[in-house]
Amino acid sequence: MLESIFGTPIIEKVLFFMLVNNRCYASQLKEAFQMPLYSFQRALTRLEKGGVLVSYKEGKTLLYQFNPRYPFLSELLAFLQKAYSSFPEDFREKYYEPIIRKRPRRSGKPL
Repeated sequence: MLESIFGTPIIEKVLFFMLVNNRCYASQLKEAFQMPLYSFQRALTRLEKGGVLVSYKEGKTLLYQFNPRYPFLSELLAFLQKAYSSFPEDFREKYYEPIIRKRPRRSGKPL
């Protein structure tokens, strides 16, 4: 829908996912959208280089969140929120809102 503004549909997916979930990691995006991991890693790196996102390590996982020092953060969030509200309800539930687990899971840990 807004890929012409953001450049790629992957960037659009990352930004809307970040809007709803506040933080994410690349594998989480891969599982939510069923797309290649490398695409999301590239998009996250590109957004971090642009200053929109910042990353930090939690264990071995590299997490991303919006950069609170980004000068246009409030305008970007308002724009994303307005665009997100225009999405159909089933689309929002399918891709953005059903995320239950917010933290990475240790590999080999039993369910």
